[in-house]
Amino acid sequence: MKKLHMLLLSSLLLVSACTPVYDNADEVVRETGNNNSDQSAIIPNYSLSDQTYRMILTEDSAKVSSAPGVTTNQMDNRLDIAAFENGLRRHSKEYYNPEKYYFQPGQTLTDSELLSWLSRKSEDNPEGLNPELNEDKASEKDFRSNPRYISNIIEQDYLVRKEDNVVEVAGVTIGISMRTVYNFTADGREYSENLSTEKLLAKGKEYANIILKRLRKKETLQGVPIVFAIFEEERDNTKTAGNFISKTYVEASENSIGDWKSIQENYVLFPSDEAEENYFDHAKLFSDFRVQVSDYFPNFVGMIANGFYINEELKKVEIDIPIQFRSQSEVVGFTQYIYSLVMEMFEDHYTVQVRINSMDQQESLIVKEPGNDKPYVYIYD
Repeated sequence: MKKLHMLLLSSLLLVSACTPVYDNADEVVRETGNNNSDQSAIIPNYSLSDQTYRMILTEDSAKVSSAPGVTTNQMDNRLDIAAFENGLRRHSKEYYNPEKYYFQPGQTLTDSELLSWLSRKSEDNPEGLNPELNEDKASEKDFRSNPRYISNIIEQDYLVRKEDNVVEVAGVTIGISMRTVYNFTADGREYSENLSTEKLLAKGKEYANIILKRLRKKETLQGVPIVFAIFEEERDNTKTAGNFISKTYVEASENSIGDWKSIQENYVLFPSDEAEENYFDHAKLFSDFRVQVSDYFPNFVGMIANGFYINEELKKVEIDIPIQFRSQSEVVGFTQYIYSLVMEMFEDHYTVQVRINSMDQQESLIVKEPGNDKPYVYIYD
């Protein structure tokens, strides 16, 4: 099990009398099993909120994953990347309380290891999770029968402070990202195969069992609970992100996966046919909001919003308003007007975030959180 020996930062700093001392972090040393390669790191004393994990940072970086390049190289939709990583932390909170656990990007799985798993299985790559297929000789039918289902795997580590100033890994979360559409080339032509949620869920659970067995062979992950979450990607070049569809918790003593918990969440674009059909009240609210904005700026450029739903309940809506301003005073006046609309039109039980942009930069930001009387407002210089 990985351990981090804790040393108080204040006891290590030697400063002159005229130098201010800010005791805002604990310094740690991460044991790697090799005394010559131990790494120094710090843990901030403050988190951004009670629902945010404090992150372990190293001397050379904000401790990046051992596989930092896999996510961006394997996932085409930029919105999926953020939804996958941030959503994985959000789902981890059910099992790893941010008040007790520290966060660290995964340190066990490496780039080369993950890329091997994400490739097709073959004689040269027996660890591959995607179906075996000679793509150079495969026909269109072969590709459709053997698509590359899994596109990405993310490891996240969760650590706790133990006795004698020691911090150790006490939980791991593994995210498995599945393709909604498989694009391929056969006989010189481009094709795509749509993959159903039911099929992706079945394959994702199959992969999770295989991954669990591989993780349990690693000394650092023996006797550590592991959460698995399956993510269904959105189509390329869409304006919404994909979503998680299922998760499970594997006890520290278990080597197999039991029951899975269904996840009901969805990102919805406003305006859209889906919004009109399935979320009519919110679609009308957004339409009314657009009308009010156009009353102030009749020639404003198109405005869109993304709503995030959990169990069919709106949790957050992000609104982007692109407008060309002629002066800073115009920015301030327009922001004040949008602020009043947010206060009057949107309910209090979900987060509202409004980004006001000109053609080349963000001009202002308005954020209204549930339970807060007044939104947060920032106008950029």
